[in-house]
Amino acid sequence: MNVRKGWQQRRSPLINALDRAAYGDLVAAVPAPHTGVELGTLVGLLTGPGKRIGTVAVGHSRDAPSRAAAEAFTVAWEARGGTVLAVVDWPESAASWLRPAVRLTETAPDAWAVAAAPLGFAQLARRLRHSTDWDPARTYAFAALGDHRLPALAGDGTLHGLRGATADGGTWEVHHDAVTGLPPAANAP
Repeated sequence: MNVRKGWQQRRSPLINALDRAAYGDLVAAVPAPHTGVELGTLVGLLTGPGKRIGTVAVGHSRDAPSRAAAEAFTVAWEARGGTVLAVVDWPESAASWLRPAVRLTETAPDAWAVAAAPLGFAQLARRLRHSTDWDPARTYAFAALGDHRLPALAGDGTLHGLRGATADGGTWEVHHDAVTGLPPAANAP
């Protein structure tokens, strides 16, 4: 391992002040309340053809819209016969993201469902990638995380594979550092 790579692995995954300033409006964003069609689309992403997802860990920011979305997802998932192994929350800023990262992954769920504000999730995602076996390709999120600037804020491939639902029932997915979306009509069977 070269010196630079070693330094990168030891450095804190916290988002620095310069990056926070560069993404000011995204950093300050509070999610809009989720919609019923958004919730239905999100559940559909986890239960679509070929999916064998039974257990889920749910994560959410501490703002009211994220808490409500996480609760609605938990109710909908359990109503379908699925199991929620953990519900984990986190603040928008913290000195360390290790505790929520470990709590979110320690139960080894089939998938993760996330309702969150962008800054807190970007911080958490960095810690998840740095310190756990979390896989963004097994993570499904509400609309607030479908912002095209989020992959750059989270950093270098951190969110590759993350996908989610839009408020109008469309879908989005992170491919490396870009977010690709499909409108609701493209999702219809």
